[in-house]
Amino acid sequence: MALDYAKCAKEIFDNLGGRSNLVSAAHCATRLRLVTVDNSKIDMKKLENIEGVKGVFSNNGQLQLIIGTGTVNKVYDEFLAVSGMTAATKEEVKAAAAARQPVVKRMIKALGDVFVPILPAIVASGLMMGLVEALGKAIPSFAGSDWYGILDLFANTAFTFLPVLIAVSAARVFGGNIFLGAVIGMIMIHPNLINAWSIAGMDPSEIPVWHIFGLPIRQVGYQGHVIPVIIAVWLMSQLEKRLHKVVPEMIDLFVTPLCTVLITGFLTLGIIGPIFSVAENYVLDFAQWIISVGHGVGSMVMGALYPLTVVCGIHHMYNVIEAGMLSAEGGLNIWMPIASAANFAQGAACLAVGLKAKNHKMKAVAIPSSLSAALGITEPAIFGVNLRLVKPLVCGMIGGAAGALLGAMFHIGATSYGVTGIPGFLITLDYTAQYAVSLAVAFVISFALTWIVWKDEEDGEEKAEEKAADEAADASDGTVQTDGKEGSSSEKKEGEVICRILSPITGNLISREEIPDPIFAGGVLGDGVGIEPEVGAVVAPFAGTVASTTDTLHAIGLTGPGGVEMLIHVGIDTVNMKGEGFRLLVKMGDQVEAGQKLLTFDIEAIRRAGYSPTTAVLVANSAAFSSCEVERKGAVKQMEEIMAVRQ
Repeated sequence: MALDYAKCAKEIFDNLGGRSNLVSAAHCATRLRLVTVDNSKIDMKKLENIEGVKGVFSNNGQLQLIIGTGTVNKVYDEFLAVSGMTAATKEEVKAAAAARQPVVKRMIKALGDVFVPILPAIVASGLMMGLVEALGKAIPSFAGSDWYGILDLFANTAFTFLPVLIAVSAARVFGGNIFLGAVIGMIMIHPNLINAWSIAGMDPSEIPVWHIFGLPIRQVGYQGHVIPVIIAVWLMSQLEKRLHKVVPEMIDLFVTPLCTVLITGFLTLGIIGPIFSVAENYVLDFAQWIISVGHGVGSMVMGALYPLTVVCGIHHMYNVIEAGMLSAEGGLNIWMPIASAANFAQGAACLAVGLKAKNHKMKAVAIPSSLSAALGITEPAIFGVNLRLVKPLVCGMIGGAAGALLGAMFHIGATSYGVTGIPGFLITLDYTAQYAVSLAVAFVISFALTWIVWKDEEDGEEKAEEKAADEAADASDGTVQTDGKEGSSSEKKEGEVICRILSPITGNLISREEIPDPIFAGGVLGDGVGIEPEVGAVVAPFAGTVASTTDTLHAIGLTGPGGVEMLIHVGIDTVNMKGEGFRLLVKMGDQVEAGQKLLTFDIEAIRRAGYSPTTAVLVANSAAFSSCEVERKGAVKQMEEIMAVRQ
């Protein structure tokens, strides 16, 4: 019996706690995606028992109801009618879900969103900078060569202009004009300002000051800073959006950018900057005081806190402390082993993530970032991985504390400053063994803790979905099995073939259970197979009708002979690609012939985005048939038969 879409939608709405408890609603190829105000008002048990709902789970602030291809869009239309809501895109639902998260989590996510796009630049620069500095210390003649000069220029460019990179990315995240963001970033490191890295040894009275509107503005840049740049661009973006609303359209083109840059520039250099400078001084005074605490306790504390000062962008100011230590008679730099242990520990935590993560994109970021951290440049590891995931950051802080404590107990001292991590061996020659032990301890503790404590985010999502799939399977009328075994929901009539299904994709056949998505693998959306594609094209597996398509172009639903309903879902989680790399060649309602090309996709683009291209080919209404017989004949090639649906 056909599903009553209106009844299904009404029952879903009735168990969500009322209209006031709903924020947003959207759907993808298989699921109804909702954002609610208070999940405690939702009757999950009743939702799971609604006819047409195959599973319910909550993930990343969204309530997701598994309904199925060709059906979810119809239930969604009825849901909008009964609830009085308006349609929302999946991105709007994600934004609404994100807005419901705690402030701290939103702030951490914003930092991650800002840094992820610029990671390739700072990872490359970090690795190059560490190598160039290590070679310069190891080979004094190389340090004065032309090769050193040009390689050093290449290496430090991204860090010299880091505020500009951050400003552009932050403007994109906060919805501001990226070019105005770039201007704010350039203002903060303008060559007319004294380079922030040059004032460590300067007398404060020597720093020139402007007096504007009664505000003393130090003429110092913000090289290496992070937080003040992000705050400034957030302010700029809010101001720009408000001005666009109130300034008449005729003069908006020049009035809004002019006022935005002027106001933000003055506030940045006059208020945000000075406040941050005061905070820097307090941090430096605290750091100097705490490392003097006896028995290594202070060093241990700073080994833990050091990454947080990297987040604030003030770690380069520690050169003041190091220079003071070295200037004393017979003085050694005892701060360097603290920083080294902290940096090495963050690199170890990042490496654990890279080795454990299932997401290819995360691996591609984490492993190179860990190498950069081992060479003393931790920004890629901290901002790109550890801070976003939180637990690796904390595990790294624990490992850094242990390594720093050992460094203090061994009385390790460096003869210079400016390098940490592996290059640090060049300036700790009298303490080589002790330095190696402190780094090893920091590494092992951080790596082991991260490996134990951190769970892959994808893994967590899979468990939630797997539970929903299991519960849905338990609640179903029967189980449909592959390889010709009879399902318990209907009686099999031997030999009566309703539809022989051709392979819609050239590639390698895998069983449904091997599809790397628990919803597909669990059979919640129907029986079928997976295909690991070799060619980026989908063709019709039979003559039929296009029953459904998606805005993101990654999935298509077909109906065919005998009432067969098929879902072809290209890739896992490719809904997040928003159609990039996909091209749909048909529209809903089109009649298609077996072998007709339906859509094309870029396999490498899917992999670069960090997703699996494995395609689910499922008979959505397989419960209406006695069996879906999978015909294994080696690697499945395009237009070979892959299964037969029998009545």
